[in-house]
Amino acid sequence: MEQQPAVIWAQASRLLAERMTKDVFDRWIAVIEPQSLDGQTLVLTVPLGYYQTWVEANYLSLIRQAIASTSGRELSVAFRVDASKRPPEASPVVTAPEPVRTAKTSSEIPFDPKLTFETFVVGPSNNFAHAASLAVAQSPGVAYNPLFIYGGSGLGKTHLIQAIGRFISQQSPKSRVIYISSESFLNEYLDALSKKSTLNFRKKYRSVDVLLIDDIQFLIGKEALQEEFFHTFNALHGNRKQLVMTCDRPVNEMVGLEQRLVTRFQWGQVSQIEKPDVETRLAILRKKQEQMNVRIADDVLLYLAERIRSDVRHLEGALTRVTAYASLMGRPVTLLSVEQILRDLLDQERQNALTIEVIQRIVAEHYDIRLADMTSKQRPQSIAFPRQVAMYLCRDLTDHSLPAIGEAFSRNHATVMHACSLITNRMSADSDLRQTISTLRHKLGR
Repeated sequence: MEQQPAVIWAQASRLLAERMTKDVFDRWIAVIEPQSLDGQTLVLTVPLGYYQTWVEANYLSLIRQAIASTSGRELSVAFRVDASKRPPEASPVVTAPEPVRTAKTSSEIPFDPKLTFETFVVGPSNNFAHAASLAVAQSPGVAYNPLFIYGGSGLGKTHLIQAIGRFISQQSPKSRVIYISSESFLNEYLDALSKKSTLNFRKKYRSVDVLLIDDIQFLIGKEALQEEFFHTFNALHGNRKQLVMTCDRPVNEMVGLEQRLVTRFQWGQVSQIEKPDVETRLAILRKKQEQMNVRIADDVLLYLAERIRSDVRHLEGALTRVTAYASLMGRPVTLLSVEQILRDLLDQERQNALTIEVIQRIVAEHYDIRLADMTSKQRPQSIAFPRQVAMYLCRDLTDHSLPAIGEAFSRNHATVMHACSLITNRMSADSDLRQTISTLRHKLGR
């Protein structure tokens, strides 16, 4: 007799409940409902899109194993979003824009109308941070709480955190949303201490619906402020109010931050924004060109995208300088003129460019092997794998050709291609390796 989808899922759910912590099960598995059994595919429904994204990325293999164990057969699993099952806490998306709140006090920062989800260019370097930010904006207090976004300067952290605040303020005008820098948070706290009005300060920040804090690393070394923020965090999180923070470094590298805060920052979702690849940089330039209502030749845009690698601010600044020149001179910009206009910026980019030797040294230190092992003929896994990681990073983070990279490692270009393919494939399935690559990128300033 054919098993019913409800029976299959009920049995699999019981097994998953035994294998998972209660918090994880209640948040991500209990919301799943069976819909149908279509041949060899069990169709399950979730209430919101971000549930589907997260469950497929993190729990799909466990779900398949549980189904196979309890039903005695291998079934494919497909997820569908059923909006009618939306949790009551989730705010409906309103398409008609409402006026955006302006700041209530001098310390709060108004939202920049240019920093929206629509103007954010999504690429491989930021797609997960963008997806997590959008999920938070659509369902504050439900998805990813807290959301911790980190990355280097000028990569889009402020853009995303402001986009979240603006989106929530538009769709829920009655929500109390505060966007503030941690430095301004400190200054307001010190002002409250001097005026003996800390109760008002606490009431203000512990009664909001959404608290967005930029550059949270400013808390490092400030014990009194950390104590105050610790209690504010607990009050908001305990009441399912949304917290979003940005930082210039990973949580576990915030030396001087109390461990209890480090732990809390990791409760929700930690998302990294990395430096954009050349395709994303080109897309950013084209988007910026549209916003400025100017037209620059495609070869000039590609030239800028290939050479301005440090951050998005420098990239957009370079485009602004080029368009200003074109406007003042009244003639098209050529590659030769770009080299003259941006001579200082291009020199700085070249000085900041990574070298193969630097990458070899950082990777060798990370894996605790000798720098000489990068070019040696030794092939044990403890040396060969770090060497492959270094080759992958050289290909990803520098402009060197495959033969040039191979020569630097005393190998040929085919060996470099194999290393890059191997690391790319392993990263897709190995979260530990993805974290290692992310850590190495951070150490390399990328």
